Amino acid sequence: MTLEQLLAAIQPPSAEARSLAKRRWDSIAKPLGSLGLLEDAVVEIAGIRGNTQVRLDRRCVVVFCADNGIVEEGVTQTGQEVTAVVSENLVSGKTSVCAIARAMRCDVLPVDIGVARDLADGLLVHKIAYGTGNIARGPAMTRAQALDALLFGASLAEKLKRDGYDILATGEMGIGNTTTSSAVASVLMGRSSAEVTGRGAGLSAEGLMRKIDAIKRAISVNRPDVNDPVDVIAKVGGFDLAGMTGLFLGAAACKIPVLIDGFISAVAALAAARLCPDAAGYALATHLSDEPAARMVLETLGKRPMITAGMRLGEGTGAVAALGLLDAAVAVYTDMSTFDDIAIDAYQPFDETAGTLPC
Repeated sequence: MTLEQLLAAIQPPSAEARSLAKRRWDSIAKPLGSLGLLEDAVVEIAGIRGNTQVRLDRRCVVVFCADNGIVEEGVTQTGQEVTAVVSENLVSGKTSVCAIARAMRCDVLPVDIGVARDLADGLLVHKIAYGTGNIARGPAMTRAQALDALLFGASLAEKLKRDGYDILATGEMGIGNTTTSSAVASVLMGRSSAEVTGRGAGLSAEGLMRKIDAIKRAISVNRPDVNDPVDVIAKVGGFDLAGMTGLFLGAAACKIPVLIDGFISAVAALAAARLCPDAAGYALATHLSDEPAARMVLETLGKRPMITAGMRLGEGTGAVAALGLLDAAVAVYTDMSTFDDIAIDAYQPFDETAGTLPC
């Protein structure tokens, strides 16, 4: 499949299914809209599935693991070797997302899409290269490599749909990837590097300044084309970001909901939306990362997160944690009695324009 074929396969979610799901919520014996964003999420999922029967029985978090050459610029607190260690721990179930996933009945699929060394068995391997180039000195990857990663992510979404998964979550592991994601966000949103750059896993003030400067140099050296998201990813992005972008597009093409995790995942969703605006309708925001540009990216996407807990761990932890909230919402949506069932009058929508408040 080519990128053009992938994008042509994406259609908007079903407006009819969304409307019917909203009608079902309004018929349930509780105050209208009282579950807020959780009701909205179920409506979105119904539209994505094209069916008001919402099921989230099988779920999987896909964790794209890759290294980033930008670590040479001193923009991280830890060394590049940590990527490989955590990637292997994903296989043995010894990471944060694995612990949360066990609680949420969610499978974990770690993918080696560009870790800087060969890893132990257990990961799905589609290694584009042993890490990207240093974006402060040249492009992260070739355009062909970016397309390879993107189309692999799309094909993986389609495979998981065939395997019977009802919902996907996105995750990543890669030292230096908040730097590459900040660079992509800076270009796609037209924001300065200082506006979109945070401390990542815990940089000092001096380290933060090095990171901001590295992103400025990366954009100046590579001159990515804002009108060509593939060019932006190839020049200043990462293999993990490219793979996630493809996963968002593939999920949209095969009509399966996909959960945005934190900042890095949101930047991938934004890149996917810039390639195909209809793809945004298949992605749900789960939490508001503590990274400074996280809110900017979600607002650009028109998304509101379900969780505001100051999380910034990565790996897909926020997305997987949100599955518990979605399970609760689906339980009410599916199992609760309607006003007709219990023979009481339904709540009526409040007209904010009617009447005035007393003095």
